Amino acid sequence: MPGEGTSIRGDPVRESMRVVIVGASSGLGRCIALGLGKTSEPLALLARRRDLLESAAQEIGASATPITCDVHDEDSIRQAIAEAVDVLGGIDGLVYTPAVGPLSRLRDLDAETWQATFRTNVTGAALVAKHTIDHLEASSGTAVFLSSVSASMSDPWPGLGAYAASKAALEKMVEAWRMEHPTVGFTTVVVGDCAGGDGEHCMTEFANSWEPELAGRALTIWMDRQYMAGTLMDVQDLVDTVDSVLRSRASIPLVTVAPRRLPIDL
Repeated sequence: MPGEGTSIRGDPVRESMRVVIVGASSGLGRCIALGLGKTSEPLALLARRRDLLESAAQEIGASATPITCDVHDEDSIRQAIAEAVDVLGGIDGLVYTPAVGPLSRLRDLDAETWQATFRTNVTGAALVAKHTIDHLEASSGTAVFLSSVSASMSDPWPGLGAYAASKAALEKMVEAWRMEHPTVGFTTVVVGDCAGGDGEHCMTEFANSWEPELAGRALTIWMDRQYMAGTLMDVQDLVDTVDSVLRSRASIPLVTVAPRRLPIDL
């Protein structure tokens, strides 16, 4: 079991955690891994790209173990989680960060793009939860799944319809896991405008595949409708939020972390 302390009101608070971070090779997943690694938490870093995983683990130090995992392959997930349990001795926290978001009008999306989006954003998350749930129940642990304000607002952002649909499905799936396994904390963390951290591999790769002309038109629409805050959040705020959720013994169904908007000139 992890070490525990006592909060001001007397409730137990986790002091050390054995955490599995899926999608830790780059982007926000890597940022979270590096951030949690500063507190010397025992971490298992999971992703497909072994070279990037190893560089992240090397940057963190001996507390981090790189483990190759493809969230599109259930056998790969099963083996990676088993290896993580062997290394960590159990699992107190899970953070699922992988996401793909095609930028396209819905009328232009083909079946392969829809399937790829849901395979990463929803099915992969479900299968990772499936293979960690017994360990999370044993430790009364917490599972965190990243979503985005671009998919959680009442009006989906134009051009991101497939992404919004997949994240809505993810959030409902997380709710279902919470209902079926009430002793485990299941939380969706909705992330606002954030480019990631310092270094080329910490910058989010979310928009890398977007067609530049379409991206420019979409960005204009998003800014005109004030969907975007006009500034970027410090990634450390996201790391601190995830860390707090993982350590809490409370039920936190959903939390949003986003930059404050620019001043209004009245």
